[in-house]
Amino acid sequence: MDATQVADVFGAMAAMAVVGVVLAGIAAVVHPPTRDLVRELVDEHGRLSAWLVAAIATGGSLWFSESAGFPPCELCWYQRIAIYPLVVVLGIRALRRGGSRDLRLAGLVLVGLGLVVNLWHVAIETFPDLDTGACDAAVPCTVRWVEGIGFFTIPRLATVTLVLVGLALLVDRTDRRGRDDEPHPYDLHSNTPVGGPTP
Repeated sequence: MDATQVADVFGAMAAMAVVGVVLAGIAAVVHPPTRDLVRELVDEHGRLSAWLVAAIATGGSLWFSESAGFPPCELCWYQRIAIYPLVVVLGIRALRRGGSRDLRLAGLVLVGLGLVVNLWHVAIETFPDLDTGACDAAVPCTVRWVEGIGFFTIPRLATVTLVLVGLALLVDRTDRRGRDDEPHPYDLHSNTPVGGPTP
């Protein structure tokens, strides 16, 4: 596959994720029982899903730079500094019994810092006149290497990544459960196997 095809795959995944989140959000607002279902799904799968999004984004970014040969610009490096550690932070959090408030906070800080840089990158990529020349002229921040499904540039894919991870961290309630609550399906040290107790 060439870079355009890979970008189309990532773009399609991003588009489906955005549509899914928007539809779930609308349904949760207008239909209270759906809100409870969305909450339960996030509680059960949010930790692993957030890690998976960060891992796919990290793999994609490395593929674009190492296989496709697109050199990361300065703003891309700052976004990588925010996204790459999320794989470790969210991975550990997904494996911890009941999540972890500290790792949740660390994830939210990384997402917030990444979004600040990312939104500026998307702005100057969309409106190159905003660029003040702070980026290296040899690797400008305004270059659009690819546009997955005609819209998703690499910075826009990063926007989707950061927003999805941020939403999962904000909505997930596993860190707030009490010690006597039912174990989470991904808890490694749970005494109750996934699928219920054995006979």
